Amino acid sequence: MDSLNIRKIGVAGCGLMGSGIVEVTAAASYEVTVLEANPEILEKGKKMVEGSLAMAIRRGKLSEEDRQTITGRIKYTLQMEDFSDCGLVIEAVTENMELKKQIFAGLDKVCREDAILATNTSCLSVIDIASATGRMDKVLGLHFFNPVPAMKLLEIVKTIATSDETVEMSRAFGQSIGKSVVMAPDIPGFIVNRLLMPFFLEAIRLMESGQASREDIDRAVMLGLNHPMGPLKLADFVGLDTACFISEAMYKEMSDARFAPPILLKKMVTARRYGRKTGRGFYNYS
Repeated sequence: MDSLNIRKIGVAGCGLMGSGIVEVTAAASYEVTVLEANPEILEKGKKMVEGSLAMAIRRGKLSEEDRQTITGRIKYTLQMEDFSDCGLVIEAVTENMELKKQIFAGLDKVCREDAILATNTSCLSVIDIASATGRMDKVLGLHFFNPVPAMKLLEIVKTIATSDETVEMSRAFGQSIGKSVVMAPDIPGFIVNRLLMPFFLEAIRLMESGQASREDIDRAVMLGLNHPMGPLKLADFVGLDTACFISEAMYKEMSDARFAPPILLKKMVTARRYGRKTGRGFYNYS
């Protein structure tokens, strides 16, 4: 299968990441089928896609005609069987290994034999997910970053079973949707989160200990390292629940204290202070 002949893309999951993947693939002229578990979640995902496109129009980055063309390429469904003619299916559901395995086992049954199956997981073992299929050579990680339409990076995660052909076809796909592609190992956190999580967690520990304020930590990083955003505000943007989950998963896999979630982070997640998406995290957004 020529990578350029992958014209139909499937996306399993239309949450924050899935909706962004749907938008960028449809904008790159692919026909996109997006799956969700029930009508309410599917409608919510559709509104996220439409809201993002409306914002692009307001910012002068998209015309109304282009918006209509993009939305016309997207099919919303509750039936996994609608992925049967897709050349590539990208899973973007909650970071739960058993759920992902269930989805991949289902995809393996309904997708054509030459279809590539990809996971957008940010920290889980891709080979473990692939083991739920009978096509481990055609499974890999395609790790997008939030917000997907704005972030240029795509990590391609090759497992010990992924074929070179699958990697090259996926690389061509990534480049076709305007992403800059890097190859990442199938290790906890891949490249970006492997480096980012200790950075996040040490900033939280520094604040938790009372040795530095949140404002001074963020200001120091912005002005001293020339980062556009400090680590605590960035953690709020990513989602403290997401950061805590990634931290716990990496700590479980590697037993390395650098990745252990601080008590403050766990308490904030228990209190549902997830950051920007709930209106309160390290900062108040309400």
